Amino acid sequence: MTTADATIPLSTWAPLRSPVYRALWIAQLVSNLGTWMQTVGAQWILVDEPNAATLVSLVQTAITLPVMLLSIPSGVLADLVDRRRLLLGAQSAMALLAALLAVSTATGHTTPAVLLTLLFLLGCGQALTAPAWQAIQPELVPREQITSAAALSSMNINIGRAVGPAVAGVLVTVSGPTVVFALNAVSFGGIVAALALWRRPRTDQSLPTERPLAALQAGTRFIRAAPAIRRVLLRAILFIAPASALWALLPVIARDHFGLSASGYGLMLGALGIGAVLGALALSRLRSMLTPTHRLAVAAVLFGAATVATVLLHSVPVVLVLLVGAGLAWLLAMATLNSTMQLLLPAWVRARGLSVYMLVFMGGQAIGSLVWGLVAGAVGPVSTMLISAALLACCAVSTLWLPIRHNAEELDLTPSAFWPEPQLVVEPDPADGPVLVLRTYDVPAENVDEFMAAMAFVGRSRQRTGAMEWRLYRDVGVLDRYVEAFVVRSWAEHMHQHQVRLTAQDQLRERAVAAFTNGDDKITHLVAVEPH
Repeated sequence: MTTADATIPLSTWAPLRSPVYRALWIAQLVSNLGTWMQTVGAQWILVDEPNAATLVSLVQTAITLPVMLLSIPSGVLADLVDRRRLLLGAQSAMALLAALLAVSTATGHTTPAVLLTLLFLLGCGQALTAPAWQAIQPELVPREQITSAAALSSMNINIGRAVGPAVAGVLVTVSGPTVVFALNAVSFGGIVAALALWRRPRTDQSLPTERPLAALQAGTRFIRAAPAIRRVLLRAILFIAPASALWALLPVIARDHFGLSASGYGLMLGALGIGAVLGALALSRLRSMLTPTHRLAVAAVLFGAATVATVLLHSVPVVLVLLVGAGLAWLLAMATLNSTMQLLLPAWVRARGLSVYMLVFMGGQAIGSLVWGLVAGAVGPVSTMLISAALLACCAVSTLWLPIRHNAEELDLTPSAFWPEPQLVVEPDPADGPVLVLRTYDVPAENVDEFMAAMAFVGRSRQRTGAMEWRLYRDVGVLDRYVEAFVVRSWAEHMHQHQVRLTAQDQLRERAVAAFTNGDDKITHLVAVEPH
């Protein structure tokens, strides 16, 4: 592997060659336009109400709060049920809610309380579908196209953000918000149709379905035992937290520093959106030149430069050009982080892992915006933006010590049930447990160091796939013998570990251990019992 992703097909548009992906991407674009149009229509309804400023701000809260509250449960659900059916049901429900909003508005029954309630329910639908939507991407495109798919997804969102409000502004002025709400309801129809036509391969499931709480704990253990994934989450926080200052304070900067109106602020947002689209188009070239870690460093530098420019420069055209660069940087960082997460997560836990990433992403923006607003109130917008830029510079420099995995595309996470089935004289009940698994290894003295190093990776594999505890022991009664011991919550979870959770990458780790041992390993399964 070279320092850049030179071995990967470089076309950003490659995922669109898949008919299913293309249909869903186009349907999502239409739906994103409808969602942004709906936001403008909702805000327009409230502008003439008493306490309009508070009510208008609650529109965004009603839409985004469910993501914060439901992201993790939604990720668990998306790993336990058929993702296509989950998406189909949720999108259909959202279409009905959007239609109800349109009818309510047309008949004059959309009070602020009704509006915010329906927006909150629509936000719950978005929160429910987001992890599943992300998790199906590797099912739609080849593994080497995941980064391109992530870029296209970000482009999709930014096109909706740039075009939707502008179209809604015209429609609301001409026809009122009812038309906007009706169009949003119709926009869900494309996604429902595309999902209905998708024939997702069925998977035979002979094991009992995981219980939600156990599934949540399994996902937590996976992330805790996956340093590469934790590193991606850390890099996301290091970028998003300081970068959120520009998004939070740009309206104030546009008005107070540049003396711009709302349309001028919209122009700045448009520059960010254009930069994101250009970033998606340039991603193939950047991937051939830079490793994922280097892309994150470049993104931090570009975004930091734009952040400084907004408060130190007075030329609107120059700032707009730099904001285009910031939009490109945002796309570059988001596509790199998102695709790396997808590439590092096996199918059985993908939605749970992505839900944690989404929580970090949304939480970093929401909490970061709040913090930067408080800082700006204390020291002023100029100093706040300079602090943010300094932190982004630190983010770029920190990639020297905290890189993310550069060869995630090479990992083979294909499910691989390579463990031999236990030889049983008593069939445990699925709920029986905890289960203690013992595995003995005979290791020649000259191989001990290599064996220990290889077992460190195996230990993390055990914990990622279900072990609550793992430890390696030396048998002091037998020469050169070592015993691996790990505990799994129940017999059902151990069977999931056997048949579903292991990957070809785990198999490679065990083969590395076998190279340093003599003879066949002995495996013992012990199921806990309660003495009478």
